[in-house]
Amino acid sequence: MKKLTLSIGLVAAILSAKAQDTTCTYFTGKKVLEFDYQTNEILYEAKYENRFYDIEIKYGDVLCLDLSDNKSRVRKVITTFFDGATRTDILDSENDVYYSPRGAVKVSVGKSRNIILGN
Repeated sequence: MKKLTLSIGLVAAILSAKAQDTTCTYFTGKKVLEFDYQTNEILYEAKYENRFYDIEIKYGDVLCLDLSDNKSRVRKVITTFFDGATRTDILDSENDVYYSPRGAVKVSVGKSRNIILGN
C-alpha cells in the first residue's frame, strides 16, 4: 500500500510541475515577430530602430531565435544569464534558428550587418 501511495504521489508531482515554456522570436530585416511556439499565436509585432532589440526570458524558459535575413549577414547577440554574466556571439542570420542556453534571462539581438572578412 505504501508503494502505491508513493507512486501516485510521484505521478501527481510530475504532472503538476511546470514544464518550461518556449517562445519564439522571428527577425527579418527590421521586422520582429514574437509568437508562442506551441500555438503559433503572434504575441507581439514590432519594428526596431535601436541598436539592439532586447528579449526578456523567464528563468527556466527557452527562447527560439529565428534569424531570417534575405541575404548572407550576421547579427551580434548578447546573452545575459541569471548571475549577471554575459556572452557575446556573432551569429549567421540567413535562415538560421538558435535556442537560448540554460540560465539565460535576457537576449539582446543587434541589427543585421554584412559579413566582414579579415583578422
